Formats: sequence, structure tokens, C-alpha cells
Amino acid sequence: MSETTTAAEVAAPHRYTAALAADIEARWQDFWEEQGTYEAPNPKGDLAGDAELVARPKKFIMDMFPYPSGAGLHVGHPLGFIATDVYARHQRMTGHNVLHTLGFDAFGLPAEQYAVQTGTHPRVSTEANIVNMRRQLRRLGLGHDQRRSVETIDPAYYKWTQWIFLQIFNSWYDPEADAARPIDTLVAQFEAGTRQTPDGRSWSELSDVERANVLGEYRLAYASDAPVNWCPGLGTVLANEEVTADGRSERGNYPVFKAKLRQWNMRITAYADRLLRDLDALDWPDAIKLQQRNWIGRSEGARVDFPVGDEKITVFTTRQDTLFGATYMVLAPEHPLIAGAEDGDGTGSLVPDAWPEGTHEVWTGGHATPAEAVAAYRKQAASKSDVERQAEAKDKTGVFTGVHATNPVSGEQVPVFIADYVLMGYGTGAIMAVPAHDTRDFAFARAFELPMRCVVEPTDGRDTDPATWDDAFASYDAKIVNSAGSDISLDGLGVTEAKAKITEWLAARGIGEGTVNYRLRDWLFSRQRYWGEPFPIVYDEAGVAHALPESMLPLELPEVEDYSPRTFDADDADTQPETPLSRNEDWVNVTLDLGDGPKRYRRETNTMPNWAGSCWYELRYLDPTNADKLVDPDVEQYWMGPREGQPHGGVDLYVGGAEHAVLHLLYARFWSKVLHDLGHVSSAEPFHKLYNQGMIQAYVYRDSRGIAVPAAEVEEHDGGVFYYEGGKVSRLLGKMGKSLKNAVTPDEICAEYGADTLRLYEMAMGPLDVSRPWDTRAVVGQYRLLQRLWRNVVDEATGEVTVVDTEPDDATLRALHKAIDGVAQDMANLRFNTAIAKVTELNNHLTKTGGPVSRTVAERLVLLIAPLAPHIAEELWRRLGHTGSVVHADFPVADPAYVVDETVTCVVQIKGKVKARLEVAPSISDADLEAAALAEPAVVAALNGAGIRKVIVRAPKLVNIVPA
Repeated sequence: MSETTTAAEVAAPHRYTAALAADIEARWQDFWEEQGTYEAPNPKGDLAGDAELVARPKKFIMDMFPYPSGAGLHVGHPLGFIATDVYARHQRMTGHNVLHTLGFDAFGLPAEQYAVQTGTHPRVSTEANIVNMRRQLRRLGLGHDQRRSVETIDPAYYKWTQWIFLQIFNSWYDPEADAARPIDTLVAQFEAGTRQTPDGRSWSELSDVERANVLGEYRLAYASDAPVNWCPGLGTVLANEEVTADGRSERGNYPVFKAKLRQWNMRITAYADRLLRDLDALDWPDAIKLQQRNWIGRSEGARVDFPVGDEKITVFTTRQDTLFGATYMVLAPEHPLIAGAEDGDGTGSLVPDAWPEGTHEVWTGGHATPAEAVAAYRKQAASKSDVERQAEAKDKTGVFTGVHATNPVSGEQVPVFIADYVLMGYGTGAIMAVPAHDTRDFAFARAFELPMRCVVEPTDGRDTDPATWDDAFASYDAKIVNSAGSDISLDGLGVTEAKAKITEWLAARGIGEGTVNYRLRDWLFSRQRYWGEPFPIVYDEAGVAHALPESMLPLELPEVEDYSPRTFDADDADTQPETPLSRNEDWVNVTLDLGDGPKRYRRETNTMPNWAGSCWYELRYLDPTNADKLVDPDVEQYWMGPREGQPHGGVDLYVGGAEHAVLHLLYARFWSKVLHDLGHVSSAEPFHKLYNQGMIQAYVYRDSRGIAVPAAEVEEHDGGVFYYEGGKVSRLLGKMGKSLKNAVTPDEICAEYGADTLRLYEMAMGPLDVSRPWDTRAVVGQYRLLQRLWRNVVDEATGEVTVVDTEPDDATLRALHKAIDGVAQDMANLRFNTAIAKVTELNNHLTKTGGPVSRTVAERLVLLIAPLAPHIAEELWRRLGHTGSVVHADFPVADPAYVVDETVTCVVQIKGKVKARLEVAPSISDADLEAAALAEPAVVAALNGAGIRKVIVRAPKLVNIVPA
């Protein structure tokens, strides 16, 4: 006996241990890979296969795209991966053709930042990370079809990302069709004269630049000079969704400023209504649907024009019924009628040279001229994020522009201000201020001593003089007052009637119309980074953008000496991006023949955002080897096409974190709709059912300095006091991560207990959609379950199978079939923790019964646990004499006769008091139960000869007797 061999191991050499688990798991992982066990056949093409399997009902199951981090996985990462694997295995065993695979979303900032720090090319570090992550995932026994795995950094993959971009670039949204159409159909309308150009000239009279500018106003992917979120600390611009509520970058936590730059955008706003409407048919959590609805932010109201000299200021309002109460106007500091006034470039023509006579001193901000006041305020506003500007600041700031507008209903002259609480990105970038009935307008009016007019009759007891109020009065359930003009009166009307009347009046005079507005902004699609997909766009000498032909795709990312974008002082808003690709002049400046002879062009030097590759990866999983098409239409129809219960088609189950509610999910829905409109796919939605898993948390221990210490080295003393190296530390439940020194890797758990134990523990910790704390000490519970399961089939001393071919007793049959029934329902509904509880209960029943287990029971027990612990199940299935893989065995079906309890307890009451309990059959009739209750001696004694007025029977559990 060696020093490391225990007496128990000598006595039980075939016990299920970590070493035996490691051997079993490695062998079966190799077997599954060699046999292609998890390969799902397509109906046609390179991945076509078994026609019988194709003919089964399909099930497409997906996890959200993981990013291959250099730190590798901790035990929190694979929670969702294990859950989808368990579900996919159950679906295979219930007769489905299951597509389940996993790829890697590998472009983005982490690899690029690592490259900047170390000089390692992003591709080298990313591919190394992918190799390590594949190893860790394989060790967990995940049943992925590896033929279908993709990486967004593979040129064969991003060729199609670029191709999709060009489909979007070469499309416009046709309101009449309520769908995207090829841009050529729009050009044909201009050429035929059925659609007028902006200035009325014929299409043939326009230059190439003018035509490009006209089409740019319609294209679904377009470049424009627009306010963007500029992050000097990262050296790149960010989408609104990538800016935190504190006005800082989601990655890196740097300040974000407004700047005006030429950038690529996606016209996602064209799809706002459809993105809202189609949510109803999706099987998504209500909370995620609500987040998307709020982000899109649909609101109905009216557009109203306020004349200002020869110009007009257009506002969007949802309360057009309060138009008579508008006593001033506010423009966003970036509004085109104001912007540029300080530069003398003509765009700020509204701003006069001098203050009008009698201008209130508080309106000027202490400046000598309107131009100086506007310039100073615009610079101040540029340093704030949109979120900061919309916050309910105690002190309202702004400045008078020096001009007045005309209220179109009252004819009154109202002063026009600029203030940072109005955003250019929402509505028209201008508001009519109704201070008596809007909180922010009220605060601004008080700060700048502006008039207020009550036009909605207060219902809270206050009078109608706003000068006496402490705050605004807002109500949708009140009468309109003080709202009569020369040819219209809203007085006495309710809000709804007043809205309709004033909207009709505005439209009849051509100074407004009813309209719908959205909070959703177009998607900023440019990044000033290296590690991303290059745009398949070149510019001619006139600056006109041209799409590369499909034959030139993929446009591969070139080598550069310096991967880093030029970053700046994080607080310096007066900076401009400089892209890494712009430094490779040989790549940027090229001679190409785009169909009209060789010409010189300049490539786009921005790259696509990291979201691009994840907008469509579900489609590439379907047909990953297709070099001629994005996806074969028949293959896409088979896996994702619309069907009963899924009117928009899509993936059958998509599992991932709730943090992607308005980023990835909204973007992917947009791309799917464009591709559907253009006839490339049959599914108008990418993901039919969405499930958000919770998070595995861990305790974070911090010393007196607040610095995290290694959780594994913390000691717990009596009374729940924790120490590290002799010093007291605090404990708080939080995220798991390397930086918090509390990460536990799956490799550690697999080495100590085996992958099946890890899988069981993560699924048993609690409901899948609830966050839960990791406790390494509790893992052993699932390890013991597997050891008991093993002992019920295999002799630990000899390694021989111990099952017998005798029939089980009735109690065991009932335990078995109840477990089968419960586990089947739990598996189908992703309730894996309760499924494990039922398997444990059955296993414990067999253990307590003693003696050898019936083969029929043992085999069904192995099948029940197979989706959860596939390695030990595969091993036991083979030892039980089966030659086929347990992966494709049929899941057990419960016998209804054994699922129902043999007897149930019926309570017999007299005057509401329990007098007897009867054991009766679950199927007993009301009449038989009444007869049995009345014949029960305890009941006869309790009645003591009294007559019976009524007997209330609720078979099989209750009889209530009411004496006469």
C-alpha cells in the first residue's frame, strides 16, 4: 500500500472518485468527438445527414456569444452553458433534431487593449484565449456540434458581416411597403420623376455628389456629421447604449462628451414601430420587453411650427392641448439655428448682433452680446453627457438667444432660450415651454423670472394663478382653461378632445400636424479602433462613398505597427479621433476597378463596433461552410422559419444575461428585419424564446484598507468573524472575478470532484433565473449523489454490475414513475434544481431499500440523470449492456397508473370538526366516499343517532357532515 492509498480505496477500488470521474469523462468526451455524437444534420448542403433525424421536430438552442477572455472561465461563466446543454440533451432524448453549438465573439476592446500593453497582436492573444476556453468548455462535457462553431475574427465569417452591411447600405425604408427595399428602387423613382428631388431638379441634373447626398438621406446605413458621444480616454466614439447613467464610458469608466464628427449610422429608427409591435409575439421575460419598449420610447403628439422672422422653430409635443400656455421656448445648445453663431459661418443666423431693448439682465448670463452668451453656454453644455443634462438639477441654467418666436395660437411673442436640459437627439431639439404644467419648465421659469399661464384647471384645490404655486400642476384628467383665440377655443374640453381639436386646427393651417416621436436614436456604427471589421466602403476623389463588390469580400484587416487609437487626456473634450488604420497608407489609398475602370480611392479607416458580428451569428450556425450564401434559404427555413406558435420564426431557446436587453438584442432584431425584408431569410425575429439566467455570486473579503484578499485563504472563526493572515476582514456577497480574488475555476472543481459534479451543483443551486452564492463546501453534496448512484449499479469492490432482472415492488415502481413524471416536466420548463431533487429522492429510495436494484429501474434512473450528468450516465449505460450512446436513447415515459398515489387521506368533519380520517382510492366516487364516511365507526359514534341535514363531498379528500 502506497503512502497516498487509503484503506477505503483498497477495500473499494471501483468506488466513484475524482480520479475515476476524470477517466470516465475524458474517455467519453473523446468518444463523442470521434463519433460526431452531437452533430445535427441539415436538410441539405454540406451538413446534410440522416433523413430520419431531419424529419423529426427541430429544436435550435443557443447561448449568448461568449467573449474569449484571457483570464479564462470561472465557475460563474458556464451556468447558462450547462443549462442549455441539459435542456438540449433532454430534447434529443424526447425525439428532436437538436442544433446546439457555441462560437466566439472575438472582436472588441479587451484584446486590443492587451495588444497595446504587451505588443501582442490581438489575433494571437484572442486565438490563444479561444483555445483555452474550448478546452475548459470541452471538459464540462457540453454537447456542441463543433462543425458549426464560428469566430467573428475569421475572415470567412466577417466576409458575411461586411456583406450584410452592404445590404443595409444599399437599402432604404419604404413607408408604403413598411419594409426595406433595394436602393435601386428609390433611384428608379427619382429617374422616372415619380419622386421629387429636394430642390425639384431632375435626377439627371444632379452631380454625383448631389445624388449621393440625396440617397444618404434614405439609406439604412449612412454617414453623417452629427453629435456623437466622444470619449477621449478611449479615443473612440460610443453609441448611446454604451454610455452609463453617469455620463461615462461603459468600458473604462471615462468621461464622455458631445462632439460633432462624421460617422456611420444605422437607421434603426425606421424600424421603431415594428420593433415595438413584434415584441408581443415573442416569448421573452416581461422585464426585457419593458426595457425595449422604454428604450424605443414611442409617444404620440403633434409637430408645431413657431415663426421666428423668416425662419421657424419646429417643436414636437405630446401636450398640444397646452399650446396657449407656452410662454417661452428652449432650444438644445446644438440646434442648427443656433450652432455656429459664434463662428460666423451663417448657420446660427437667428442670433442677433445685440440684445433687444429691455432684455432682462438675468437672461444674458452677464455677456455683452447674444453671440458671446450663446458661445459660452454651448461650450459649457458640451462638457456634460446627455444623462447629466437630463438629471433633475437643483439649479437650471440657460441663456436668452436674443430672439422671440410667435406662439401660433395666441400670436404672443415668446423669448427663445438655449438650455442643456433640452437634447438635440430627442424630438426636434426644441420645446415649447409650458411652465405652469411641466416641472422642469416651472423651475426654469422661476430661475429666469419668466411668465406662466395656467391652461389646465387644477383639481388639487390650488387657484389658477401660477405665481402662488410651489410646483407645476400636470394632469391628463382635467379641463382646459384660458385657451381661447380669435378662431379657436379649447376652454371646457378634456385633454383628449382638446388634443384632437388643436391638431386638426394646426393641420388645416399648415403649421403643424399629428405625429409620432421616438426616444430611439439611430445606431452609431463607427469605432476609431483597430480590432474590428473593416468597412467594405471606399471614397472617390469627390468624397462619394462606394460599396465594394461582393467579389472583393472579405476586406481583411491589415497589419499595422501600432494598434492603439490615439487617446487623450480623459477630461479634454477639445480633441478629435485618429484611427489606427489611417496610419497604413498603402492599405488606405488604393487603385480599384469598381466597374468603370481603375480609379484611385480612399478606404474607410473606422471599423465596425463589437456588436456587428453578434447581430447575425445565429444564421451562420445554420450553414457555416456555405461560401456562396449567407445561409441557404431552405436550411434557414428548416431551423428558424415561422411556424405555429412562432409567427416571426427565430431560435427556439436563447439563454443569456439580462444586461443585453437594449444593446445586442435590439441590434440583432433590427438586422433580422432588414434581411427578412430583402428576402434573405424567412424569420423576421432572431430569437423566439429568451431566458435570462441569474448570476453565480461569491463572497468578497476586504482588509482594513478596503483591498480584496484571496477568498480561499480566509479563515472563519467562531461567531462568523473572518481573518486573513491574522487580520480581521469584512465579507460581502458580490460578483466573482479575478480582480476580486474570489474566482473559482471549473478546472479546480473538475479536478477535485469531476465535471458531472460541477454540472449538478450549478444546476441544483436554485432556480436558473435567480442569482445565487457559490459555496465550494456544498459541492460535495452532488458528488455524494453520484457516488450513491454508482453504488446502486456497480459493486465498488469488484466493478461488476449488480442489477437484477426481477420486477421491482409497487413502492419502487411508484417512486420511479413519479420521478419520471416530475423530472420530465422540470426539464421541459428549465427547472433543473427541482429535477435534481426528484432524481435524488428516487436514488435515496433505492439506497434505503437495500439489496440489488431492478434492471428496469436502474436503466431508467440512468436515463433520468443523463442530461444532467452525461459522463457517468454514458458509462453506466454501457456497463448495463447497451451499445448505443445514452445521448440518443429515449427519455423514460411515466406510467400514469403509478404516478397517481395508491391511496389518499380523506378528512371527515362534523360541524367543521375532524372526526375521522379514511385512506381511500384517488378515483373514488362522491357516492362511495359518502357511504364510507357514514359507515366509519368514529363518525357513527360522533353522530350518536342524530339525523343528517346535509353531506358535502369533495372526493377524494373531504367529507363534511351537517347534522339535522
